[in-house]
Amino acid sequence: MIYLVEHFYSIQGEGKYVGTPSLFLRFGGCNMRCEGFGCKEKADDGAEVLGCDTVYAVNKEHFMHNWIPIQKTEELLNVLSLYELPQNPVDIVLTGGEPLIYASELIFVDFLEKLHTLGHRITFETNGSLNIDFEKFPIYKECIFALSVKLSNSKEPFVKRVRGDVIYNIASNAADAFFKFSIDAESINIGLEEELSEILIHSPKTKVYCMPVGGDKRELEKNTEPLIEFCKAKGYNFSDRLHIRIWNINKGV
Repeated sequence: MIYLVEHFYSIQGEGKYVGTPSLFLRFGGCNMRCEGFGCKEKADDGAEVLGCDTVYAVNKEHFMHNWIPIQKTEELLNVLSLYELPQNPVDIVLTGGEPLIYASELIFVDFLEKLHTLGHRITFETNGSLNIDFEKFPIYKECIFALSVKLSNSKEPFVKRVRGDVIYNIASNAADAFFKFSIDAESINIGLEEELSEILIHSPKTKVYCMPVGGDKRELEKNTEPLIEFCKAKGYNFSDRLHIRIWNINKGV
């Protein structure tokens, strides 16, 4: 079963295509919890759940009752008709949670194929730990992948969050791929360069974008300036999180 959490038409706030008008579809479920990011979300049952800034799309126990079960490709395609999109094709961003937990679902693959036929550019926001069969499902060769490989500040174990074979496979077969790391000020002073090197070695020619950790504007601003200095020193691209800086929230914008 595929679960859709939310959808919204906005601008891309992060990474290589920042500022681009994009239709976002956020899917429910993830293979990680990333409690190290320290973001909290209050569930309907009153529980305060710890995780990443989209914990409401990750935690099944407390949030799954709000997820929309998808049983037909048309249910996903109908999302496009809900918005006044430009005449020309737009960017479609598939995010989560972790959207690639559905990579082998036939409904999901059919949805991607139809989007591509319509001329839309498809981008996955993924943690880069789940492999894809590019030969069995060649549609993925037409997609772009933002590889948000998790760092130790996520508190996920290294062997789970860094899968060199998966990173290489995606970067080698996708239409385009780039790294997008979430970094807090504290991490910069505790071996961040070495930690990044352990990831980048698996695809050394792939561009790197570093963005500040932050579920709200206050936290974002705290981590921004130290990260800019780090990027200047190391030659990495700094990526703002434009949606949070403008709207001060991460949900549905």
